[in-house]
Amino acid sequence: MSKRSILFPSLKKYDNLSQVMTDHKLASLGDAYVNFVCSIASSKRKREPSSAKVKGKMLGEALKRAGLRGCLPSRMNQHTFADAAEALIVYAWLCDYVTLEDSVTMLGKTDDLIKGLTELLTTIKGKVKFS
Repeated sequence: MSKRSILFPSLKKYDNLSQVMTDHKLASLGDAYVNFVCSIASSKRKREPSSAKVKGKMLGEALKRAGLRGCLPSRMNQHTFADAAEALIVYAWLCDYVTLEDSVTMLGKTDDLIKGLTELLTTIKGKVKFS
């Protein structure tokens, strides 16, 4: 049973990536989740507790590099790209496509946060399936 069905049994079902990435409620939860994951990865790299606030510009750039821009409507700004990335990342975690540990590992491989986020988003893109 996935975290999604346990934590959010009434969460709507999605037909495609675009629907996930434009869900504002998922983006809101995703903001906290992404900052948490990045904080853990940063703490592991530094070997001491650390907090991280991921800038929208970095998330937006990672989304584009992961080839996900085409899943979104036209005329979107950097903030909306960041929200889309956050929504997708938390959705993937909720649905057990990636674990917290997977996310921390991918982000912890490099000091280049955009590169780590791109790897995470690319991995998610390859795993998320819709019926």
